[in-house]
This record gives sequence, C-alpha cells and structure tokens, in this order.
Amino acid sequence: MEQPISIALADTILARWPDPDAIPYQPWCYVQGYILCGLEKLWQFSGEQRYFDYIRLFGEKHVLPDGSIRNFKGNSMDDMMAGTVLAALYQYTGEPRYRLAVERIRASFNDYPRNRDGGFWHNRGGAHAMWIDGVFMGGMFMARCAAVLGDGPFGFGEVANQIRILSKNCLQAESGLFLHAYDESRASSWADSKTGLSSTVWGEGLGWYALILVETLGLLPQGHPERLGLIGILDKLLEGLRGTQDPISGLWYQVVDKGSDPDNWLDTSGSGMFLYTFQRALDLGLANQSDIQRINKGFASLKTKAVKDSRGWIDILDACDGVCVQRSYRDYIDYPIVVNAKEAIGSFLWAAVQIEKPPRAIR
Repeated sequence: MEQPISIALADTILARWPDPDAIPYQPWCYVQGYILCGLEKLWQFSGEQRYFDYIRLFGEKHVLPDGSIRNFKGNSMDDMMAGTVLAALYQYTGEPRYRLAVERIRASFNDYPRNRDGGFWHNRGGAHAMWIDGVFMGGMFMARCAAVLGDGPFGFGEVANQIRILSKNCLQAESGLFLHAYDESRASSWADSKTGLSSTVWGEGLGWYALILVETLGLLPQGHPERLGLIGILDKLLEGLRGTQDPISGLWYQVVDKGSDPDNWLDTSGSGMFLYTFQRALDLGLANQSDIQRINKGFASLKTKAVKDSRGWIDILDACDGVCVQRSYRDYIDYPIVVNAKEAIGSFLWAAVQIEKPPRAIR
C-alpha cells in the first residue's frame, strides 16, 4: 500500500530538521507553531509516537521549570502562535511548567496595543495595522488556551471579536473574500489613503483567516453564543472560495479573485489552507456534501506539488516564502516562488492529514 503523503511529509520534516528549532526561520515563531500543530493532528490520527516526541522536544527546549519561555517576547501576533504548542503539551501531559508558560503568554495580551475598535495590531511596532494573518496567529493560541484552561477574558469571545473586526474592515461583501490588511491610521505604505485597506486578496493571507474560523468552530462548545455568528462568516467565505476555485486543477490562485489574469498562478500554500478548511468544515457538518468532489479534485492536484528529492525527502513546490503585506497586485504576483516555502510545508501537511486521516497505528 502506498504511504500517505501526510506521513511522507511529516517524516521528511523530522529528517530534515531533527531539532524543531531548526525549522526556518527562528527558534520560536509562528512556523514552528503551524508545523507542530499539523504534526499534532497527524499524531492524533495515526498514534505514531515519534510525532508527539518531536512536539515535546520543542516544549522541553523552550520552557523552563518555572514556566519562563526561551525566545518568547510577545511583540507580535506571530510570536503568540507557537504558544499553541505549549497549550497542547499542557493538555496532554499536565506538567505545571506548561500551564505557567501558557499563562505567561496569555498575560502578554493584557497590554497588547489595539485599534479603537479593539483590533490587535499585527505587531507592537506597527501602529494601527491589522493583518489578516494575525487573527490566526493570536487567535489559535487564544482558542486553544480557552479550550484547555477555560474560557476567560482572552478566550473564545476575544477570538470571535477579532474575527468580526477583520470581517468588518477587510471583507469584500460582493465576493465574500477578504483583503490582506487594514491600517486604521492610513499611514502604512500599502494602505489606501481613504479606506486604509491593502490592495489585494492574497491566497495565503485569506487562508489564515479560513483556518482560524474552522479551528475555532472545532474547539467552541456547541451552545456557545459566538457559534452562530462565526458559522455565518464561514458560510460566506466558503461560497466565495467555491466561486474562485480553478475548475481545471481544483486549486486557488496567488491572488484569489484574479484567476482570469494570464500572469496569475496557482499557489500551493493558500490552496492547502482552503482544502483543509473545506474538509474540516465538512467533518464538522458545516460544509456541503457536494464539496467532497471539489476537495478530491483539489487534493489530487495538490499532491502533484510534492516531489521526492534524491534522498527520498518531500519537497513542496509553487509557493512564496514569508510574504508580508505588499503594495499592489503585481507585487504579490511577482513575489519569488521557492521550493519548500515554510508556510507551504505547514499548509500541505494540514490539508493532507485532514483529508487522508491516516489510520491509527497498530501496536
């Protein structure tokens, strides 16, 4: 039987970076959080201990007995994301140091700067700018923290609040899709002088937003008062994604709503995020049965973006690495395409795990 691509990619990650701190690009950053959360999902499905051991190694390297955290600064939403891994480790191990570490990260939100409408800045030094990426980075930690430690002040209500604020500011109502960023002050180089909005519906950025919607709904208790509102936002987004999926490949474009432009191209990272979102929503009873066909078509094409090198390791093709908010359509389209863009590895892993659901190992 052919090995699931999720297993092959996960084993490549462990072989390529035996120390999780070596995962590009910093020892503690959102990329570790993203990839390790993907490995957690794989461990839950497969029961393969090596994936949990790898996650635990990250925790052991960063969290001291008193709960202090090596490399954590709390200066950006990106910095919060890796804390999701510590919340998971506390959930599975019950070790007090992980609870203390999670509480330290949660406390860092207390003085984190906000816009007038309550939206968190993407980073402390980037006055008034909200990136659509950030609601995933901070929201993943807050939602997991709420699920593990209890729904306190920075719990599900705050995650839902941030999702709504970005919906209010960045949603293109006619398409159900979202622009990449918003600057309340209009001072950022990419911000429209009248609206404060960035120019473009970037695939991976929209993917971060899609992920936080389904991940929050997966953690949210059934009777929670925020549930119906989040489902409504997800419904509109899924409809927008249905309308922009490439009918031939089943993937999505780097600039999602400009698929007819000849210089646009199909992006692996955003496509993986959207396929995960559809499958997760389907598993939660929040998508249509007709979406199964679009998931299967897209996943078949996504797998063509994973190729083996001379060592048998998986390389992920056709994505950009570390894209910040850009000024124009052309800047997104012309951004360098690289092999093994760090976000694309995580996106591919999440999609493959959720769609394949590797069977639990028999011991």
